Amino acid sequence: MFVVRSLKSAVSAEKSLRTRLSKAEAALSELGKPCRGKKKLKSIADWHEAVEAILLEYRVQGLFNLDYQVITEPRLKRGYRERPTKIVKESRCELKFSPNTELIDKKIAMFGWRVYVSNHPEKSLSLANAVVAYRDEYLMERGFGRFKGFPLSLTPIYVQREDHIKGLIRLLSIALRVLTLLEFQVRRHLADKKRKLSGLYAGNPKRLTHRPTAEQLLSAFKEINRVSVTVE
Repeated sequence: MFVVRSLKSAVSAEKSLRTRLSKAEAALSELGKPCRGKKKLKSIADWHEAVEAILLEYRVQGLFNLDYQVITEPRLKRGYRERPTKIVKESRCELKFSPNTELIDKKIAMFGWRVYVSNHPEKSLSLANAVVAYRDEYLMERGFGRFKGFPLSLTPIYVQREDHIKGLIRLLSIALRVLTLLEFQVRRHLADKKRKLSGLYAGNPKRLTHRPTAEQLLSAFKEINRVSVTVE
């Protein structure tokens, strides 16, 4: 097992968190202010619901110190006709909040860390080489996703004979290699030529990309049919 930290990833995650904290703080500051078309917060329950919605939206639950206060003040209610003027008590809620710096710092300290487990001995796989190999693990996972799901769709398996199952798996594994090779070659060629492709995104034909997927490339040819006619 080895534990590593990506400083670039940590910096990016911290920047994202602070942006979300700033937006959440601005949204919390606007609560309770009268606005046309905006629901008026009348009770503590309404305030709790509104605050939790904001924290959930910006994914900053638990990162603010929250203090709900109920303030009761007397108000003069004017009389009307036979009803006399009287003083009534009205209650309103206020929210005081501040960033929980201790929890925020702890969360930031965890950014960028990764834990990997390998069965390779250290003699055959150094720490540096292991990090390089395992950080690209998502590429293999993407291949398995293609293999089991779209577009190869190994599962569900409808064949029952063992030789049929082996044959299907071997055939689809060849197809997976073809997809991977196609994608690799096209991306490398585009990088060498410093070019981008268009017309691969449905609804946005002008969008450019230098990293097309094999599925996008094959889909571009779906309207082309090959007809073979044999004449004696």
